[in-house]
Amino acid sequence: MMKKTLFLLSASSVAQAWVIPQVPSRVSTSLSGAAIFYSTSTGNTETVAEYISAASGLDDPVEIGDASADDINGVDSLIVGAPTWNTNADEQRSGTSWDEWLYDTLPNLELTGKKVAIFGCGDQESYGDYFCDASGEMYDKFTEAGCKVYGMTSTDGYNHESSKADVDGKFVGLVCDEDNQYDQSEDRVKAWVAQLKDEGFF
Repeated sequence: MMKKTLFLLSASSVAQAWVIPQVPSRVSTSLSGAAIFYSTSTGNTETVAEYISAASGLDDPVEIGDASADDINGVDSLIVGAPTWNTNADEQRSGTSWDEWLYDTLPNLELTGKKVAIFGCGDQESYGDYFCDASGEMYDKFTEAGCKVYGMTSTDGYNHESSKADVDGKFVGLVCDEDNQYDQSEDRVKAWVAQLKDEGFF
């Protein structure tokens, strides 16, 4: 009787040894719910997009001309950036893939409630009257689509005359001047990413 009991205990112990422990499901701390989309003409906007990717830990930025509807719909938060090229234009101000995308693709997407953060590049010395106007256009089109814009920033520290990206005394997002203030861009990006986190964008 004693041998049989000992055998049963031993078998039970062996069986328990082969039970795969239950691992608690991991709570994601990544920013996979957000993605960066940009377009560029001289490379400046791509540079800033890469700064944002590095500061936020997000995947590499995607050129908006290469983005599918699934890429856009698959995330809760969009970080979008463009340069300003067509100065003082009423529309299609970037001279990039955004010009077509904002008017031909965006209206066919259901983005109501989507979070959007806007960044733009401009030249405040040569185009001080139209500084980062394309960011203002992006603000108009995304809000028309039902998106909520995060990350408005101060207009202090820039030497420009006017900008369509200025709404109620603030820029509609991050504004960088890689031509004249390139040495400030990375710090501005880091501060902006921190601001977005504080605002609950991520």
